[in-house]
Order: sequence, then structure tokens, then C-alpha cells
Amino acid sequence: MSLPLKILGVGRYLPKRVVTSAEVERLCGIKPGWIERHTGVKERRWVGPGETNSIMGAAAAREAIADSGLRLEDIDLILCASGTPEQTIPDNSALIQRELGLGNSGVSCMSVHVTCLSFLLALDLASNLLATGRYRNILIVSSDIASVALNFRDPESSALFGDVAAACVVTRTPPGEKSEVKIARFETYSIGAHLTEIRGGGSRLHPSNPATQPEDNLFSMAGPKVYRLARQHQDDFLERLRPGLSQSPGTIKTVLPHQASLLALRALRRNGIDDDQVVITLDRFGNCVASSLPLTLYEAVKTGRLTRGDETLICGTGAGLTLGGMIITY
Repeated sequence: MSLPLKILGVGRYLPKRVVTSAEVERLCGIKPGWIERHTGVKERRWVGPGETNSIMGAAAAREAIADSGLRLEDIDLILCASGTPEQTIPDNSALIQRELGLGNSGVSCMSVHVTCLSFLLALDLASNLLATGRYRNILIVSSDIASVALNFRDPESSALFGDVAAACVVTRTPPGEKSEVKIARFETYSIGAHLTEIRGGGSRLHPSNPATQPEDNLFSMAGPKVYRLARQHQDDFLERLRPGLSQSPGTIKTVLPHQASLLALRALRRNGIDDDQVVITLDRFGNCVASSLPLTLYEAVKTGRLTRGDETLICGTGAGLTLGGMIITY
């Protein structure tokens, strides 16, 4: 069932520090050129002093609101869609609200968290909330700082990740316009839950627990196994999203994938998707967790690769293992 949703504006925040792959190679103790050859990442952004999750998210939100033509006071729901929150409590959306200067506004705030697919699920949730009339204008913010949890003894994962924030403002599509969410689908295969994780920080391996080891607080990913599990299910998942999609994009003009890895992006060719249909930000920003999808959306809109009336596929995978896909008319 299609739902009337229009993306009014987009925004992003890029940390000031640009980190080349050569710098990460030195941190990992690996040969020059290895990262770009294996991952496709040439550079990424990492946060510096004064750059926090909520500060980054609020900066991206301000640009998105300005781009939408609305005012800050027109927003009646803030949805945070981040994979790396600033702290455990309170919810990250409240911290972003405060940073926006809305601390006494009463504007509703909540978070959606399915790691790298958080933004996509937030977009799906927003379309349903707007369709009911519960809210009028929803701000979706993804802000991720991955660099603090990288394990440089594991070049395969630490070579991939960057920090960034991106946001969008969505509303119910006005009568006579075509913008809509045509279909959305999510599937989780928790047999792969252990393949991508940060074990520490929760109640099982709390920081005060003597059993917690330093590496429990670092990111761990079995990349090849994640890729194989995702490939095992991807074709059937795309068929369930839209029959025929595993063989051809059909009427879809552009594809906005989660920037998981170079291998994952190349795998789209198997589904009949041409390279020139795929919007890529991986080479300049790396894998930015949940923020990768709205960052790629921003890139597509601002470069003119996504224009009003275009049909686009937004898709990817997240820890869990979760697959997600959405077809929208922008």
C-alpha cells in the first residue's frame, strides 16, 4: 500500500577532519594502497574537539529545515535514526532537540534504531504517522560517530568507517502531487546477529562489570560472513519487495544503497542495476553507519541525480542481520 510522503528538504554535517586511507593504513600497520584497493574508500571524516553526535545532528537538521522552506517551529516530531547514540540515557532525539534550542518546546522526540538501516525504518515510520494525520512535519536526523570504537587491529572493518550527520524533513504529499512511498520491506535473520556487534556498553557487559574487556567496547565485524549471508537472501528479498526486482530495476531510475562496502555495491550488478544508476558516497566518506543512507540521499538530490517524479530504490543491510528496501517516488 503506497503512502503519501514528500521529502521537503535535506541537510548534512561533515566533520572538519579529513582522514585519508594512508593515515588509517599507518594506524593499522598495513601496506600503502591496501584500503582503497580492498574497500574503495579514499578518505573519510572523523570528529575532532567540540563535535558531538547531537551537535552534528542539529547542524544537519538546521540545513534540512532551511532547505524545506519551513521554520523550526513547524516541526512537530523529531525522529532520531542513529546507530551510534551519544549516550545510553536520555534518548538521543532529546539531545538533538535541546541542541536545536527547542528544550522547552514540548516537541515530541523518539528514536528508531536498527543500526545501518535506522534512517530507512524512520522514513517508513514517518510515512505511516503522516498518513494518519498524527503529525504534519517530521524531522528525521541520523548522526553517527563510528571512529571512537574502531579496532585498528582489524583493518577490514576499521578501514571502512567514517563520521557524518544527515537529515531530512518530510510531510504528507499535497493533493495533486506524486511523491509517495510505494512499498517498504524489512527482514531480519538473527542467525547472523553475532557477525556485527559491539558487545559492551549494555547490561550484559556493563562498563562496571569486571568481566568486561576493552575490546568488548570496540566494533567487531566478520565482513565476508556478513556479505555471504546477505547475498544468500538478497535476491528473494528483492522479489518480495517487488516481483522482478532481483533481475531488473524496471522503472527505477536511481538506487541509493547503504554504503556498506565496495563488494556490496558491486553486487548490485547481479540484479541488473547499472553502475550509473547507483549513487556512491563510499569513496569520499566511507561507511557512516545509519547516516550513510541520508548522506547518499543528500548527494543524489543536490547533484540532480534525483529529481521530482523520479522513482528510486533505497536499500541496504544492517547488523542483526537485517535487510531493508523501499521504493519511493521523490
